[in-house]
Amino acid sequence: MDTLFRLVNDLESSNQYSYNNSSSSSKNCSDQNHYYHLQRPQSQECFNNLFMEEEDHFSASSSLDHNHHHQLPQFQCSTIGTSTTSTGTTASRDEWFSSFTEELNFEFSDDWASTILLRTAIAIVDNNTSRIQQLMWMLNELGSPYGDIDQKLAFYFLQGMFSRVTDSGAKWYGTLVAASETRLCFESMRRMVLKFEEVSPWMTFGHVASNGWIMEALQGEKKLHIIDMAGNSSFCTQWPTFIEALATQSDQTPHLTLTLLVAAKSDGTIRAHMKLVKEISRRLEKFARLMGVSFKFKPIFHYGDVSQFDFTHLGIKHDEALAVNCAGALRSVVPLHNRRDFLISLFRSLRPRIITVVEEEADLDPHSGVDFVKHIQECLRWFRLYFDSLDGSFPTATDEQFMLERAAGRAVVDLLARVPAESVERRETAARWARRLYDGGFKPVSFSEDVNDDVRALVRRYKDGWTMTDGDGSGAGIFLAWKGQPVVWASAWAPVELDGEKTHV
Repeated sequence: MDTLFRLVNDLESSNQYSYNNSSSSSKNCSDQNHYYHLQRPQSQECFNNLFMEEEDHFSASSSLDHNHHHQLPQFQCSTIGTSTTSTGTTASRDEWFSSFTEELNFEFSDDWASTILLRTAIAIVDNNTSRIQQLMWMLNELGSPYGDIDQKLAFYFLQGMFSRVTDSGAKWYGTLVAASETRLCFESMRRMVLKFEEVSPWMTFGHVASNGWIMEALQGEKKLHIIDMAGNSSFCTQWPTFIEALATQSDQTPHLTLTLLVAAKSDGTIRAHMKLVKEISRRLEKFARLMGVSFKFKPIFHYGDVSQFDFTHLGIKHDEALAVNCAGALRSVVPLHNRRDFLISLFRSLRPRIITVVEEEADLDPHSGVDFVKHIQECLRWFRLYFDSLDGSFPTATDEQFMLERAAGRAVVDLLARVPAESVERRETAARWARRLYDGGFKPVSFSEDVNDDVRALVRRYKDGWTMTDGDGSGAGIFLAWKGQPVVWASAWAPVELDGEKTHV
């Protein structure tokens, strides 16, 4: 509690990140306790200014003061009258803040951010404007992208809550994505991915499992074709290791065609991905030549939801053994009108030898009967676990960790403030994905002891806290767990053969 009071005092005295640059506004607000009224037209403009300034200063440089405070984007500032003592002197900020928390009937605990955010969610559901103002003020004062896990949750969830209350989710999310894309380049993404994989098995867990399954399913074939639906994170590292394994498995190395299907819902995202893929293509082809693997790389860019893509454009040949790799790709499919089930049926029509599915283990697609408060609870559980795994994996704060946390912050805005038809972050549990795949005509593929040993050996390379566990009882896949909590699910599926039907070969 004392630490939080000191933080509030530090924030009160710091004006470095003020968003009203006029001297009169600074004079009116800097020395007074204040809260904010929700007024959307003005607040949205300042919210954009908040992010741009935040991006300019978001660095792990030692010159940064990680306690810098970013004010909540300009709810219109008004004064809360400062209390005075019997002697006429102004009460200290600590005393005022203590009385304010008592008024809200609030006591700090180890997970204080979750408590405040859940109360804010209840106030939003109840349309209790004054309560929303009070709680958002508190979140704004205590949240920081540079603090501990609770401060980070307060900071990023406040953006999502604010966007929801002001009905600005689509615009604000677009601003976040656009700002990220302007800084996106191959080298920065490569450094982030490699550093993440160096300290955490979060990504490599699915890569190693999927590569092992695909290698076994296509063993002995002369022509291999992999459809990669994984976006632009896995092919930096997953496919070089697969190419290397192909080069060393036998004297007669098969020909490999890798088709990368990149689906995005904005022109800016498509352009950003094109820049990355151009460099990745050059490097993959060069690496394949060095390994002596006959290799063809085919990137395909699709504007819109991937479930709307015409899969006849993939150019699959009848003498190719086909695999489909889905690492973190299915959650971006619109969770409406059975589009996810429809995509699985499209996979089934390709008659692949195998489909690998890697998804994060969370229920962030609120289905029928789940209200906003319960949705917030699951989001908080999931992102607290994610931030904790980052803190436990990175020995010190780095630019790469901040990049991952900012991406999580964008996901929070997507989940709290965007409508399902626009969302790209609605994760489902392994059990729900397994039901979809079963219903879509697939059966789980058991992993061999070799694959099992490879994955376990990978997990043992990392810090204590990471473990591998078996499936959830559905007989499908394996889990990566952090401190006993499953976080990533990896599985492999083969189509159930129907009468007169053969898999694609």
